[in-house]
Amino acid sequence: MKFKRSEDTRRRIVLGLVAIFLVSRGMLAAEEIQVVPISPYSYQTSPQLPASAPVVPAYTPGPRLPATDPVIVPAQRDQAGLQFQAGHTLMPTPQPTAAPPSEFEQYVSGVMSDRVTTNIKQFGYELFSQSAAAFPSLERVPVGPEYVIGPGDEVKISIWGSIEGQWTVVVDRDGNISLPKVGTLGVTGLSFDELKETLRKEISKYYTGFDMNVSMGSLRTIRVYVVGNAEKPGAYTLSALSTLVSALFDVGGPSKTGSMRDIRVERRGQTVAHFDVYNFLLKGDKSKDIRLMPEDVIFIPPVGPLVGIAGSVHTPAIYELKDEQKIAQLIEMAGGLSAVAFKGRVQIERIVDNRAQVVFESDLEAIQGGDLAVQAGDMVKIFSVVQDKQMVRLNGAVKRGGEFGYSQGMTVKDLISMAGGLAYYAYDKEAELTRVDVTPQGPRTTKIIVDLQKALEGDVVGNIVLRPNDYLFVRSVPEWRLYRKVEVTGEVKFPGTYTIRGGERLSSLLERAGGYTDAAYLRGAILYRVQVKELQQKGLEEMVARLERELLVQASAQTSTALSNEEIQARKLELDAKQKFIETLKSQKAAGRLVIQLAHLRILKGSEYDIEMEDGDRLYIPSEMSVVNVLGSVMSQGSFVYSERFRYQDYIGMSGGYSRFADDDNVYVLKVDGSARKLSRSMFGWNDAKSRWEVTAFGEKIKAIEPGDTIIVPQKLDRIAWLREVKDLTQILMQMAVIAGVVIEVL
Repeated sequence: MKFKRSEDTRRRIVLGLVAIFLVSRGMLAAEEIQVVPISPYSYQTSPQLPASAPVVPAYTPGPRLPATDPVIVPAQRDQAGLQFQAGHTLMPTPQPTAAPPSEFEQYVSGVMSDRVTTNIKQFGYELFSQSAAAFPSLERVPVGPEYVIGPGDEVKISIWGSIEGQWTVVVDRDGNISLPKVGTLGVTGLSFDELKETLRKEISKYYTGFDMNVSMGSLRTIRVYVVGNAEKPGAYTLSALSTLVSALFDVGGPSKTGSMRDIRVERRGQTVAHFDVYNFLLKGDKSKDIRLMPEDVIFIPPVGPLVGIAGSVHTPAIYELKDEQKIAQLIEMAGGLSAVAFKGRVQIERIVDNRAQVVFESDLEAIQGGDLAVQAGDMVKIFSVVQDKQMVRLNGAVKRGGEFGYSQGMTVKDLISMAGGLAYYAYDKEAELTRVDVTPQGPRTTKIIVDLQKALEGDVVGNIVLRPNDYLFVRSVPEWRLYRKVEVTGEVKFPGTYTIRGGERLSSLLERAGGYTDAAYLRGAILYRVQVKELQQKGLEEMVARLERELLVQASAQTSTALSNEEIQARKLELDAKQKFIETLKSQKAAGRLVIQLAHLRILKGSEYDIEMEDGDRLYIPSEMSVVNVLGSVMSQGSFVYSERFRYQDYIGMSGGYSRFADDDNVYVLKVDGSARKLSRSMFGWNDAKSRWEVTAFGEKIKAIEPGDTIIVPQKLDRIAWLREVKDLTQILMQMAVIAGVVIEVL
């Protein structure tokens, strides 16, 4: 835990008080406290792009990151060892998001809704919304034998054998290339295969005995026009390898007002292609895709009739109709019915007289072969099956308890068999069956005692027929528990984990562990108990809640009576300090320490401290301690060698004495056994538990200061304005320290 230094005196006092409390409760060691100065951070502008960087278009289709403020980080090293300097600006990295659960996943997990969501979009358009950079460049696509050569194409020729040479030539505007000795050749309009044959034939007129390789270098570009209801209409310069489909990806495809079913390519005043994107997306049919030529026009007409289908189909969406007129054809476009579709209900909502109305709702199979007409603007809803799972439940001494699917005629024997049978520690004489019946007056619960032996034998009377939601509980044999384990560590002769029998006491456990070693310090014995931890945590939370209520009520009253802006600001700062203080207290966790006092086993037996052991107990007996710790409002906190002749005032004196704001009237000691006592100048001490003054306990004299004790000097709370009216805060902190199980060990 780290505390940051502040110039605000008030905050230092509060943090100091919290630090004292944390150290006193034994969960924060001195070496864990670091003072870290707050260094200012500066913003740094993003690096400028070099002058040669390409210009990014103003519009780039595709998903965009939300506007987010830069993250300013201090100097640190990441996991890879790279160092970030203070003041550097890090922009957030987009994280991949998990796909939402499918309808069948929801069905299996039991969280499927019975409502049909109509949050659907027009089918196919999102495919073109991706950035063109996400697709490979056509420059890297191999040139096929049918590629037509034209002006601007680069041809690479290599010859070896009787003659060797390499030439790279570009087809000029006249459609010619020039080669040494061969001269000028017209190549425009030739396919790539025809080009290779032409070159071989012409070179063979001058040379023999050679091999030749012809390849294409940089390809020419062509200009095409995209018009109509396109996402981004205009003139585009594309690769000569471009086809209609690749061009649609490059230009962003149709807009949502444009058709996906009849995209046309116009060439020299004639329509040379009609392309249905649905055939490509739904069937993978790209046979109508054509290679584009210079000056081609891609025309996207307005969108056709739109019909929505939602619910239990594989691809719910809004579809554009072409030749489809029946609901069966619409379902086929949507990928068919899903595995959880309920064929008993389909609903069609239609715009009639300028109003949305449900015009059809019936069984999908009463419709002859799906021969129900749909029309533009229809909204078709396919509902899912109703998840009305009938279950029975089994728990207790069986091999696999839990929920089981109910079937007609299921019996107690059947249910136990599905659970793998009874556990070996099951009480097979009888079990308890709980049944809930629905009556006009409300649910009626009935308890039925089942004779397990007869049920498992298949007896007609004993093997009761179950009903949905029945609950069968199989008891364990009386007082069954496989193992109860406790842990003994520290200064005993045989430390380890022991199993205990019911009712076994502390003295018996210590005898089994061989008794104490000669170095055992019995006063410092620590016993942790799970049940005590739970109770202590509950008490700790209740005390913090009470303190929080007091502070907040006080803050509310003070803020409402503030007379000036300065006073209001002061109250706000005070409220922030209170909230931080409360949050610190809320983070504390109880340790579950039970205060015990050990003695010789002969004296321990039969005493009030010879307690019954419980499962999960942990006993630790430390070795002899020789120090006393001093914490709180003293000049120099520290640990000092214990001496029998020293009083607590002597240890405070060795710490430099009280600090300026020490509360010397409320000095208390956290005893090594886990208890806390307020120190007094008298030789007598007040025992709160027994409401009496005493000087001895458990048969031996308990000194005011013992080895391992911690003396706490609290700070005067009236130095912090908002703590003046909090009742018994010192006592609350003391109790919290005890509940948390304060143990300060010095190695």
